[in-house]
Amino acid sequence: MRGALPFLLLALAPAPAFAETLIATLSSHRVLINSNYTGTSIAVFGAVERDAQTVARGSNYDVAITVRGPRQSIVVREKERRGLVWLNREQQKFPDAPSYLSVFTSRPVADITSVQSRMRQKIGVNAIIHAADFTNDRGPVDEPFRDALRRLKARDGLYIENERGVTFLTPTIFNASIPVPAVAPTGNYDVEVALLADTVVLARSHTSFELVKTGFEQQVGEAARDQSLLYGLATALLALAFGWFANVIFRRD
Repeated sequence: MRGALPFLLLALAPAPAFAETLIATLSSHRVLINSNYTGTSIAVFGAVERDAQTVARGSNYDVAITVRGPRQSIVVREKERRGLVWLNREQQKFPDAPSYLSVFTSRPVADITSVQSRMRQKIGVNAIIHAADFTNDRGPVDEPFRDALRRLKARDGLYIENERGVTFLTPTIFNASIPVPAVAPTGNYDVEVALLADTVVLARSHTSFELVKTGFEQQVGEAARDQSLLYGLATALLALAFGWFANVIFRRD
């Protein structure tokens, strides 16, 4: 009986005071690409719910939204000019890098989390790119390649960080807008929403949206994927036909 007393006291102990629940949704879970597509944006809406036993916090909530596009293998090369030509030197391979990466926060990342926490929780583009598992970690040697990858992707509008991208409409309701440029690849995009307070991650929510081609573009893409040989032959014949037609029109007597 005496041995069961600690378990009885544990069962009667009060539940933890932190019981926030994070709810997030998107304005659309499917984006269709046609011949007139020039890019779009996806709205993220979220709310923080607390049960009746949750103790009110003295500080406001913060939110970090991370969007990752389809994975792809990327090779970053360092070039050196020798006379009139450029030669490839060192290179670094990123075998599983997100083709699209964006992070939106309610305040600057440095204000909502500590350095150790954001590197461990992978909050912010810099923390994600410089994580040990982002590529084969070679220490300081590969740091310039990680920075170059971010710079090249940011130039194309595919790696984005907006430290004021999340707006709180009320203390517990927020929204954000995710830009999806025209050059963004098709596929599934994972959206992770993290709720923080006092630099601590309290809850996470996951959702996703899909970027797909439709109409004639979809048919061409499916033909190139499923009937690659016939697609190649048809493309070659079409090029020959256009060449012959142009020769007939513009040839001189």
